[in-house]
Amino acid sequence: MDLIKAIIIAIIEGLTEYLPISSTAHMGFAANLMGMQEDEFLKMFQVSIQFGAILSVVVAYWKKFFDFNNIKFYFKLAYAVIPALVLGYLFDDKIEAILGNQIAISSVLVLGGVVLLFADKWFKNPTIDDEKGITVKKAVTIGFWQCLAMMPGTSRSAASIIGGMTQGLTRKAAAEFSFFLAVPTMLAVTVYSIFVKTWGKETPNPQKGYEMIMASNDHIMIFVIGNVVAFIVALIAIKAFIGVLNKYGFKPWGWYRIFVGLALLIYFYFFK
Repeated sequence: MDLIKAIIIAIIEGLTEYLPISSTAHMGFAANLMGMQEDEFLKMFQVSIQFGAILSVVVAYWKKFFDFNNIKFYFKLAYAVIPALVLGYLFDDKIEAILGNQIAISSVLVLGGVVLLFADKWFKNPTIDDEKGITVKKAVTIGFWQCLAMMPGTSRSAASIIGGMTQGLTRKAAAEFSFFLAVPTMLAVTVYSIFVKTWGKETPNPQKGYEMIMASNDHIMIFVIGNVVAFIVALIAIKAFIGVLNKYGFKPWGWYRIFVGLALLIYFYFFK
């Protein structure tokens, strides 16, 4: 993998992971447009750089993550992530099959954009403005909403934020809980991708993903730089997103998804 292309992918991951526009779709489109070969290392790289994005949330909200007096916070996240762990494991093969279908992903991008255009009108009277008002039941419900993002192009962030708003959370509270929930979710996905998913029948090695990273100095450099870039960009994107969301709501992201989705539909349908 070319280092420059890897950095571009990492920048896209950092920018889009916490925005309601689907990081998976954007990384897939970018790799396709740059003519990158869809090999096992590329697939794993796109997942493993989520580790950098995970760290950005922990750093941005370090007081929350290291407040050991608030044990309920950790229980809420633990319960909320269970649906994604179970359903993700059960439907992993089906999700993998869709990842290469750019037409389907572009279509979902457009449909999700339409939903975001109306999201602010649907949830006008929120009653919960911080994490303390979220019960375990509400956390699990948000966790199930997050599972909608198993369809590539949906956006984990969009699904979990809207899920939070259905439970009476303000946009800001829903976005922040979505960030918190991303940490155990993405950590599980990253570990699964590196150490479990690459455990093939022909080469039954649970550390195959780790060995791909360590296969050469180039792979190590790409892995490290990719995570550092994703961390820095995601840290900036998180703060910017909260500001835009509070001021303008979901409409800018909805129109963005529709525009980009339609442009990509035209490109992949007529020119690929």
